[in-house]
Amino acid sequence: MMKLDNEGLRNQQEWLEKGYELPRFDREKMIENTKKAPVWIHFGAGNIFRAFQANVCQNLLNSGVMTQGLTVCEGYDYEIIEKMYLPHDNLSILATFKADGTIAKTVVGSIAESLALDESNIRSYDRLIEIFEQPSLQMASFTITEKGYSLVDGSGELLPAVSRDMHAGPDNAISYMGKVVSLLYARYKAGQLPIAMVSMDNCSHNGDKLKAAVQQIAKSWADNDVADDGFVKYVSDGAKVSFPWSMIDKITPRPDKAVEDLLSKDGIDDLEAVITSKKTYVAPFVNAEECEYLVIEDDFPNGRPALEKGGIMFTDRETVDKVEKMKVCTCLNPLHTSLAVYGCLLGFTRISDEMKDATLNRMVRTIGYTEGLPVVVNPGILDPVRFIDDVVEKRIPNPFMPDTPQRIATDTSQKLPIRFGETIKAYAARPDLKVSDLKLIPLVFAGWIRYLMAVDDKGNAFELSSDPLLSTVCPYVSDIKLGDGEEAKEKIVPILKMKEIWGVDLFETGLADTVSGYFKELIAGPGAVRKTLEKYVR
Repeated sequence: MMKLDNEGLRNQQEWLEKGYELPRFDREKMIENTKKAPVWIHFGAGNIFRAFQANVCQNLLNSGVMTQGLTVCEGYDYEIIEKMYLPHDNLSILATFKADGTIAKTVVGSIAESLALDESNIRSYDRLIEIFEQPSLQMASFTITEKGYSLVDGSGELLPAVSRDMHAGPDNAISYMGKVVSLLYARYKAGQLPIAMVSMDNCSHNGDKLKAAVQQIAKSWADNDVADDGFVKYVSDGAKVSFPWSMIDKITPRPDKAVEDLLSKDGIDDLEAVITSKKTYVAPFVNAEECEYLVIEDDFPNGRPALEKGGIMFTDRETVDKVEKMKVCTCLNPLHTSLAVYGCLLGFTRISDEMKDATLNRMVRTIGYTEGLPVVVNPGILDPVRFIDDVVEKRIPNPFMPDTPQRIATDTSQKLPIRFGETIKAYAARPDLKVSDLKLIPLVFAGWIRYLMAVDDKGNAFELSSDPLLSTVCPYVSDIKLGDGEEAKEKIVPILKMKEIWGVDLFETGLADTVSGYFKELIAGPGAVRKTLEKYVR
C-alpha cells in the first residue's frame, strides 16, 4: 500500500505510475529555508487553503520562483492539525475535477510547518511568536470565514472571550482575533516590522473587516494600559501594517467519498475522513474545481512573493472592489445561495443536479443576467458576462463536482446582505432602474424564510445548516405550519425588519409585501414551493 507521508513518497515511481503529480523540489531544503526565514503564514487550514493557496505555492516552488514554502496555522479547530496535517507530514492530495470529466491528482507538499493557534500549546504558540518576530515575514493571509473576524455575537454584544482579552492584554489572549493581534504585538515589539495582513475570505471588503477587528483590540489594550500606546499607531500605519482587499473564487466542496474510493483504488492507505469534535469534516485529500481566481490589492509594505507568476492577480483597490462586487454580489455567489435555499427545500443533494432542473436553471440565469448584470461595473481584468457564462454553463453544472446545497446554505444570514442587498441598493440609487422590477431576488428572500421552518416541500423535516442567527430568527417561524394563511405573514414581520440580514430596509424599499406575499404562497401546502417557483420563474 502507498502511504501519504514522507516515507511513502520515497517510492516516487509508484506514485507517478498511478498518475500523480509530485513536488518537483527539494522538500527538506524548502522546510529548512522556510523555518529559517518565513515569508508567508496562512491562518485557516481548511479545504480552500489546501486546494488553492498551497497549490499555487507548490507550483512556484516547482518552477524555482519561490524557495520558501508556507506555514499554516489553525485557530478554530486544532484537531485538523493533530489528526490530519501532522500524521501525513503536512502532505495532502488535491483532486481537481475538470469539466471534461478527467481528474488531475496532485500531491501537495508546499507546507513546511503546521501549527495551532492554541494558547495552551506552548510549543506551537511560542513558535508562532518566533515567526512574527522574523524580519523576513512578508504576509499573513486568512481564510477563516467572515464570522472569524467578528468581535460580537448575533445581538451585537462583545463575545465573552473578546471582552476578556480586551482587559487581559496580549500575553493572555484566548479569542481568535485576540491571539492574532497578540502575534502582531510581538512583531511590533521586535522593531515595528512591516507586514501585510491579507484576508482571502469570500466576503465584501474583507481587508477592512480584519483591520477593524485588529485596531479595535489594539485600541482597547492601549486604553486599558495593557499594551504600548504606540501599538495603535503601528497597526494604523499602512506603511507598517497593511490590510489589502482581495477577491477569491474557487469551489472546494467537502471531501467526497467517491474521491476517497478512487484514490483507494490507486492503493493509497489511510484515506478515511475524520469528523472532529467541532464537526469539521477533514480528509487527507481535497477535491476542487479547476477554475480559480484570486485578485489582491497590491499593498505589501515588506514586499511579497511573486505570486502573479502562479496566476494570482494584483491590482489597485478600486479594481479589487469591482471584481469582488461582480462576483460576490451578482455573478456567482447570489446564484449559489439561490440554489442552496431552494435545493434544500426541494430535496436536492448536488448543486449540479439543480442545474438540470429547468425552473431552477432559469431562476439563476434570471437573477444573474437580468436582475444582476444591469448594476455590475466591468472591472476590466475579468469580463462579467463571460464570468456568468462560465458559472452557469460550466462551473455549477459540472457533474463531477460533489458540491451540495446543504454546504452552501451554511451561514446564509451572513451572506444575504452582500449577495443581494448590494444589488437592491444599486437599483434604488439608479434613476433608470426600479427596485420593484426585482422579482426573483425577493423570491429567494421568501425562500430562505420558508427554509427556516426546516420542513421541505414534501412536508418532511430536515436539518438546517449552521448559521449564527438561527436562534434569533427560527423562533418567529417555529409555530407556522404548511397551509397557514395571512397570519403567517404577520409572524415573519420581525424578520423582515432585520436590516442586518437583508442589507436594506425591506419596508423602505417596498419589498416587504412582495417577500411576505411570496412566503404565503410557499407555505400553502406540500408542493407549494415547486408550484410557486414555476409560477414566477418564467
